[in-house]
Amino acid sequence: MSTVKYTPRLADKYKKEVVPALMKKFGYSSVMQAPRLEKICLNRGVNGAVADKKLVEIAVEELGIITGQRAVSTLSKKDISNFKLRKNIPIGARVTLRGGKMYEFLDRLVSTALPRVRDFKGVNEKSFDGRGNFTMGVTEQIIFPEIDIDKVNKITGMDITFVTTAHTNEEAYELLKELGMPFKNAKKD
Repeated sequence: MSTVKYTPRLADKYKKEVVPALMKKFGYSSVMQAPRLEKICLNRGVNGAVADKKLVEIAVEELGIITGQRAVSTLSKKDISNFKLRKNIPIGARVTLRGGKMYEFLDRLVSTALPRVRDFKGVNEKSFDGRGNFTMGVTEQIIFPEIDIDKVNKITGMDITFVTTAHTNEEAYELLKELGMPFKNAKKD
C-alpha cells in the first residue's frame, strides 16, 4: 500500500507555475529568490463585545469554521473610558494560517468566497504596505460557504493580511496575481 501525501492545489501551482513566472519577470538567478507566501492572518474586531461576551465566542467559532483552524480571542490593551473598555477584556478574534491550511484558505477565498461578494469588481491593488504585504477587508462573513446563513445573528467583516517574503509591492502584487488574486485593474502583460 503506497501512501500519497496530499499537497494543496495552490502549493503545486506555486512550485510549477508561479516560481518560473516570477523568475522570468524579475530575473532571479535562484528559485529561493522568488517571493513566497509566508502566512495569512485573519483578524476580526467585535462591535459590542464589552456589553456581550458571547459575541466574541461566536466570532472565534466562525473564524474556526472558515479557516479550519482554532481561532483565539484578542484582548484590549488599555482602558478607554469613553467606550467603557477595561484592559484585558476580549474584544476580537484572530487566527494565523501557515503551510497547507494557508494555501487551502487562499484557494477557497479566491475561487468561491470572493465571487459571492455583491457587485464584485476585483480586489483593490492599493492595499500593499510597502514591504510586500497585502491587507484586504471583507465586509460580510457570509461570503464563505462554510458559514450557515440561518445561524448568523450579526453580519460582521474581517481583515485578511497576506504576509509574503517579497521586498517590494510589485513583487508581492505579481505573486498574489499569479496565485489567482482577482485585482481590479490587473495589468495586462
